[in-house]
Amino acid sequence: MTKWNWKIENQDYLNKTIKRCSERNIILPTFKQLKNPSQIPHTIIDKIKDIDFQETHSLNLFRINWRNDPNSKGIGEINYLEIPKELTGVKARIIGLVGKFFPTGSHKVGATYGCLTPFLVSGRFNPEYHKAVWPSTGNYCRGGVFNSNLLAVDSVAILPEEMSKERFDWLKERAEEVFATPGCESNVKEIYDKCHELEAQSDKYFIFNQFDQFGNAVWHYEITGSTIETLFNQLKEDGQRLSGYVSATGSAGTIGAGDYLRTVYPLLKVSAAEALQCPTLLLNGFGGHRIEGIGDKHIPWIHNVKNTDAVCAIDDEDTLHVLRLFNEEAGQEFIKTLDVSSDVIQKLPYLGISSVCNLLSSIKLAKYFEFNENDIIFTIFTDSVEMYYSRLDEMNTNWGKYSEKQAEIDWSACVKKQGIDYFKELNYYDKKRIHNLKYFTWVEQQGKDVEELNTQWYDEDYWGERFAVVPRWDKLINDFNNEVGLL
Repeated sequence: MTKWNWKIENQDYLNKTIKRCSERNIILPTFKQLKNPSQIPHTIIDKIKDIDFQETHSLNLFRINWRNDPNSKGIGEINYLEIPKELTGVKARIIGLVGKFFPTGSHKVGATYGCLTPFLVSGRFNPEYHKAVWPSTGNYCRGGVFNSNLLAVDSVAILPEEMSKERFDWLKERAEEVFATPGCESNVKEIYDKCHELEAQSDKYFIFNQFDQFGNAVWHYEITGSTIETLFNQLKEDGQRLSGYVSATGSAGTIGAGDYLRTVYPLLKVSAAEALQCPTLLLNGFGGHRIEGIGDKHIPWIHNVKNTDAVCAIDDEDTLHVLRLFNEEAGQEFIKTLDVSSDVIQKLPYLGISSVCNLLSSIKLAKYFEFNENDIIFTIFTDSVEMYYSRLDEMNTNWGKYSEKQAEIDWSACVKKQGIDYFKELNYYDKKRIHNLKYFTWVEQQGKDVEELNTQWYDEDYWGERFAVVPRWDKLINDFNNEVGLL
């Protein structure tokens, strides 16, 4: 736990990184700037307007925030989409932050920045020797490879072989090495096994495991959590309250925003979502599923389970049917009959498969706690349909052409009639049961300390200390930028 002092560990590594960034004109944004982009120097904001969102340009590091304007290509308002009650069938307002306008098209690029940057500015990573390894079930390794490209770091992507074709095509163009491990979304252990294999081959492989790297959760605590707070205050009407926050567990980085929101809204209900085909938190279950982006069959080391009020499981069939509903022309024509505005309909493709899972989970949360017009639920629309066109093609091939009749069936069965089945409100011992599952993955398999496992549960200061690290990281970033000498 001494690493949370975050002192300079290797001055030689640090000097090499400074020299590298100086030669390549790389400036690192602080967490404060990503939290509040108005703090970004105007000279940088003016320059990024001429840079494509997906371009390998170091100034795209400043786009790792929730306020990228796709029209001006500058910094604008928070990107969000409210799904109206005519579509959700519940009285509560459901609002999702939109990840589509991050570089790579997913918010996971933020989590990887939170993992890599502290190691660079504290001299823990040598860019002239180490390769940054990004084990993932999809978007995290894309974000890691993208940031590695921007920071002139060699990158390695590891993800299950059954992930979408779009992900592999993208990675093959940008990563130095790409490894496809056996299985699907829920085959996380196989990813870990590949990491151990690479580490045994060479100490050049530096593993940034999203499931145990606290920079993942810290980025969401600091950036996503505060962004939701700001957006809530912009959108709330008289008498409305922030009642719920929903996130698929995945690596447990995104759900870390709930830890921040709890400090501001103590009565908030934080709900974790997972696939019904692999109900690890709900039933200590296992299995394979097709909700890409929420790897499971274990509890991430960085998941503060004590802060999770409920868990629910979503049938992966429902997510795929709703993906078609939101993206096929016949589906959008049917949604018009529900009196949903054309503006919302045009934006429904902002939701990819795991985003749909978060939406359906939000509906379950609203129904379970009988939320009404005064309740607002926030969730995350992590990525868009752009990563899943091949899945739509597969469904059209296997299930036949989509029709308005099928759209009506999908909306009624998968959205309107989404119930409170496979939903559990957690008491103290439910949470402890889930937390204890960490032992089998992290202590038995991955060599973590059982003492720290117990500290996570019993020491009230443990999580607060980790989330309070940002001022120290920002000081290191500012000192680093001063040495690089470009500002």
